[in-house]
Amino acid sequence: MRKLPIPDRRGAVAVEFAFIAPMLLAIVLGLIELTRVYDAQYLLETAAREGARFASMDRDGMLGDGETSNSKLTTDVKSFLASAGIPQDSITVRILDHQDTSQTFDLDDPSNDLRLFDVEIEVPFSSVSYTPVSEAHDYHLTGSITFRNGRATLSQ
Repeated sequence: MRKLPIPDRRGAVAVEFAFIAPMLLAIVLGLIELTRVYDAQYLLETAAREGARFASMDRDGMLGDGETSNSKLTTDVKSFLASAGIPQDSITVRILDHQDTSQTFDLDDPSNDLRLFDVEIEVPFSSVSYTPVSEAHDYHLTGSITFRNGRATLSQ
């Protein structure tokens, strides 16, 4: 019985890998970047919720000398996000009237007690991305929540 010649296949796996590797690498890097975006979005929503929760509590004794509730909320939100690696100078925090979102909401104004307000947080994608982002392709991640300026007392 005569044997047929076996074709020489040395290097075939290396060539196939060379074709597939760039696509595989792009998918892995894309998944890592997408995970970072979802993580940042979750952080923005959490920061907005925690900031608004502070505003709904009785704030007696929580503010420093000359500090307003609006400035404390903004500082707390920025500190929380900075602890997660988002640069503070890229974070925008707005406290807006829910009825008229073009107006800033003053949390300390007694006439605003029990009224709805919005906390909006905005961060450019380039501040949270692991890869460089051109200005033309940059966009903003946002987190927001609507809360009532309730001033509920803390129970002990």
